Parts: sequence; structure tokens; C-alpha cells
Amino acid sequence: MVLFAITGITLNHAASIAADPRVTQGGATLPPPVARALVPAPKATDAPLPPRVADAVAAATGLNPAGKPGEWSDAEVYVALPRPGGDGWVSIDRATGRVTTEITDRGWISYLNDLHKGRNSGTAWFWFIDVFAGACILFTLTGLLLLQLHARHRPSTWPLVGAGLVIPALIALFLIH
Repeated sequence: MVLFAITGITLNHAASIAADPRVTQGGATLPPPVARALVPAPKATDAPLPPRVADAVAAATGLNPAGKPGEWSDAEVYVALPRPGGDGWVSIDRATGRVTTEITDRGWISYLNDLHKGRNSGTAWFWFIDVFAGACILFTLTGLLLLQLHARHRPSTWPLVGAGLVIPALIALFLIH
């Protein structure tokens, strides 16, 4: 919960936190028998790379485009590889088999912010965030039940709980443009 709160602050102040993205470019050339697998264009313009091509690209560049949708044109296949805290892509010249890659790393704050939002983080993280949010709801509701049990001994309990609901509601209604 502390990490979630910290990334909430960093997201709220994203414009004032300087980022110095590091861009790494690379390249390789696919063996001719593998490159020939790109010659017949698939019927779908967003089809993934053939498995043997994806495996060869991963072995040559360290980026794994397997199963990701590709953007097929007459000249090339482009595969976007977004990830938390950065970006990546692979482009393959369909005629020559030349592979061009680029990886952008925006730093650890961007990585944590993307995890906070669940952006480009995969299925496991998607479900973790949902389970975590459910646990937070359960924690909040049981906390309210505990407040109800102990409120008679603490007269400021319900005014503080009410303020915690009313103040954000008033800010949202009147001060957000």
C-alpha cells in the first residue's frame, strides 16, 4: 500500500519529475531460410510473426516478439513491444531479413508508475492488481465495522469519517475543471 501511495504521488507530479530516457538500438540479419518465411504476407494485417521467425529474432536480438501482433506492409513487418517503464519495437525488412530494434528505458519511477496503472504489465500483474484492490476494499469495510464497534467511546469518529467522504467530494464537484 505504501508503494501504491508513493506512485500515486509520483503520478500526480509526473510533469515536475524529470526523466532521462535511455534508447538502445540494435540490429541483426535473419538467415535467408528464415527470412523467406516473411515473403507470403498473411491475410490479416496484424498477424504475429511466424514462430520460427519470432524465435530467430529473439535469439539474435534478445527481444521476443512471439505472439505479438505485427504491422505488415509490403516492405516490412513492425512489432511493437511495450513494457512497464519503457518501450521497444522490432522491424524486419521483408526483402533482406534485416532486423532493426529499439528499446527505450524511462527509468525506475516510470516503471513503478506503469505498474501502478497496470500498463503493459501482462496478465499476472493485471490479476494481482485486481486481487490487491479487492483486499483493499475488504480492509476498508472491516475497518468501518471496527470503527462502528469503538465509535461510542470516541465521539470524533463519525465526524472524521464524514469529513473523509465530504471533503474529496466537494473538491471533485467544485474545484476540478
